[in-house]
Amino acid sequence: MFFKLLKKSKKSKARLGLIKTEHGVMKTPAFFPVATKATVKALTPEEVREIGFEGILANTYHLYLQPGNKLIKKLGGLHQFMNWPGPLATDSGGFQVFSLGSGFGSGIGKILKPEQVGLRDNSQKLKLVKIDEDGVTFTSHLDGSRHRFTPEISIKIQEDLGADIIFAFDEATSPLADYEYNRKAMERTHRWAKRCLKIKKRTGQFLFGIVQGGPFKELRKASAQFIGSLPFDGFGVGGSYGVGDSLGRVDDVLDWVIPYLPESKPRHLLGIGYLNDIKMAVKKGIDLFDCAMPTRLGRHGVFLTNKGEMNILRPIHRTDNQPVMKNCRCYACQNYSRAYLNHLFKANEILAARLATEHNLWLMARFFDRIKKEIRMGKL
Repeated sequence: MFFKLLKKSKKSKARLGLIKTEHGVMKTPAFFPVATKATVKALTPEEVREIGFEGILANTYHLYLQPGNKLIKKLGGLHQFMNWPGPLATDSGGFQVFSLGSGFGSGIGKILKPEQVGLRDNSQKLKLVKIDEDGVTFTSHLDGSRHRFTPEISIKIQEDLGADIIFAFDEATSPLADYEYNRKAMERTHRWAKRCLKIKKRTGQFLFGIVQGGPFKELRKASAQFIGSLPFDGFGVGGSYGVGDSLGRVDDVLDWVIPYLPESKPRHLLGIGYLNDIKMAVKKGIDLFDCAMPTRLGRHGVFLTNKGEMNILRPIHRTDNQPVMKNCRCYACQNYSRAYLNHLFKANEILAARLATEHNLWLMARFFDRIKKEIRMGKL
């Protein structure tokens, strides 16, 4: 059995589970640090394991472009290539369709920011991407060369990479896209999902379908019903969300889709990594998460704390002899002051990114430890 449900909370829809793969197990709820190009930036695989993570997630689009899925397959697959012994997931490349298309250069992400409400959508004027019924033609951000992804190509690349968990190819929309564009993208995602199921051949890999529909209740429910009815091994919730009183915030979307996703299979909230969002999603029945946010913030001098984000580059930290967090057991907090960390970032030292990344992932790992403990004790 790929997924075993161990305990259901009586206070919420939170649950404890166990995912079994050929490369080990993951106790859920769980977080995948993002190893975009076959590395969690600034850390070794051994360090990521020592922090407490059982699985990581790599990026199909980036690894296809560099060094290439065929080379990775020839060298033994992604586990051997990057020396990662545990469970490993790869996304489908679908989010890069949005990132290179309507999201390119606009600052638009999955969740609309308050200041972006009312902006015009750019989906029909894609810059590096052309979407059609069969797939996507895109321009490499590395060298300007042209490439093609279809559901079949995405699955083939992921089979070459050899991840334990792979995702169906989908179209992620901009949060600025209107109802009609979201409907068309959702229906295309559904057709692509069936093609992914049909083409997948490699055993030992578990294929997740992705729910789309943007911030619209009717579309999200329809997508969850359709994707949830297909014989996927698990389910991802992807796409875009509103903000404030606008349509479909993350919590709204989960309320709409969770009832239609089989309880016996794992559910993954794609690309959402803020602690408050994670705890809310766990309470609504989500098992898996991934996000580059903790590592990206770390590389830019932002340390996560239990009280929020701390920008170590602020002048106030230049002479501060305190650790980032007094009760944190990470290497940075046990050995260095805020003043020293401020200095490392100001001096552009490589050690700065390593220490900040390790701290942020350490805090994330302990956060998930607490969540699992609270579910076990009946407190969440």
